[in-house]
Amino acid sequence: MLTVKNISKRYKMGEEYVIALNQVSLSIRKSEMVAIVGASGSGKSTLMHILGCLDHPDSGQYFLEGKEISKMNKDALAKIRNNKIGFVFQSFNLLPRMSALENVELPLLYAGHPAAKGEAAAALEKVNLGSRLYHEPSQLSGGQQQRVTIARALVTNPSIILADEPTGNLDTKSNEEILKIFQKLNQDGRTVIIVTHDAEIAGKCQRQIKIRDGRIIEEI
Repeated sequence: MLTVKNISKRYKMGEEYVIALNQVSLSIRKSEMVAIVGASGSGKSTLMHILGCLDHPDSGQYFLEGKEISKMNKDALAKIRNNKIGFVFQSFNLLPRMSALENVELPLLYAGHPAAKGEAAAALEKVNLGSRLYHEPSQLSGGQQQRVTIARALVTNPSIILADEPTGNLDTKSNEEILKIFQKLNQDGRTVIIVTHDAEIAGKCQRQIKIRDGRIIEEI
């Protein structure tokens, strides 16, 4: 279970403050597949950063699996990220001179994992890229690159997958492939949270949380 209660966040831009989130409360159950939907500037990415332990709210509380983490220090948040959360980003964030296998290995190498190569290969097999282990990003299509990022998110066996506009740079066929992978991960028991402005992607999730101007306006 993931719960936020009355969280707010603002940022300073020039001489003024911009409110990104305003008294937001929500709960996401374990093994649920949820879309957080909103236009650019609605606050959805700020919410994702807080849910992913990449940022602190200015006020309010965040509970993850029964523990309040909204006031934890950076080291404690990093440990939670490494152990419980896998991230998938629109821009892929792959290192261009590394193979798919080497990119997926990185989280395990940072953690000092002794069997990184074997587990990275297994993660790539899960996203149907077992035949592309040694291809660099420039040798892969956009859909294949996004599958590498999903494999990298999976390799630490997180219980939560956070995806920020994961299909934003992809064609229709690749969108469908990526969505099927997320659905399979959810069926396997992982909590999947997709931040998107795409109504079609959101409609394939079990629940939609719609956000506008830093506030939740609807849940369906």
